[in-house]
Amino acid sequence: MTEVALVTGAAGALGAEIARTLARRGYGLALVGAEPARARLDELARSLGRASVVAGDVASEVTWTEAMPRIERDLGGAPSVAALVAGAWRGGKPFHEETDDEVWRAMMTANLDTVRRGLRALLPPMVARKRGSIVVIGSRVVEQPWTGGGAAAYAASKSAVVALARTVAAEVLEHGVRVNALMPSTMDTPANRKAMPKADPDRWVSLQSAAGVVAFLLGDEARDISGAALPLYGRA
Repeated sequence: MTEVALVTGAAGALGAEIARTLARRGYGLALVGAEPARARLDELARSLGRASVVAGDVASEVTWTEAMPRIERDLGGAPSVAALVAGAWRGGKPFHEETDDEVWRAMMTANLDTVRRGLRALLPPMVARKRGSIVVIGSRVVEQPWTGGGAAAYAASKSAVVALARTVAAEVLEHGVRVNALMPSTMDTPANRKAMPKADPDRWVSLQSAAGVVAFLLGDEARDISGAALPLYGRA
């Protein structure tokens, strides 16, 4: 039976690259993303061949409750590995100048709640089978918070993601399940190139590099790595 890999944020640049990398390794893919990204998810699914699409609010329990049995029907089994990539970045005013909670709530929902809901849905069946591997996406700001000036809510949300992953990793280790975090600096994506046209993208982290590291952490080659938070900074 083909093993199943789940990727959230699969319509984005990094999520799509991770999905393609895992498909080349023989996994069946569950592609999870927001409803407005359904067309991109469907297109990616067609290019991969064997894939199931879930479009909905990744921070919602309802989406996950409906997704898990559908994935099993479509792909013949529950996910044995997962990359929780869904997230967002919002900058803005310095923290002391904020006058409402809009950015804070948006970052906690997009970054922390999506991971929390994903872990809650994925871990129980993995623990029951005593096998599984999950990678979450943090950020360099976790270790270098001063690089997140003007984006305190983003920095706080990504720090919480990594802390959650490392804590959960300790809880499930004896059940044969591994959880790790990746902490990239600036990714070489079309959106970042457009936003920073004067920057040198050769110094950024390539999508292929990041996807390769995620695939390694998910695979049996990394069977002895859990609870790690790996920096992936490139030369940025």
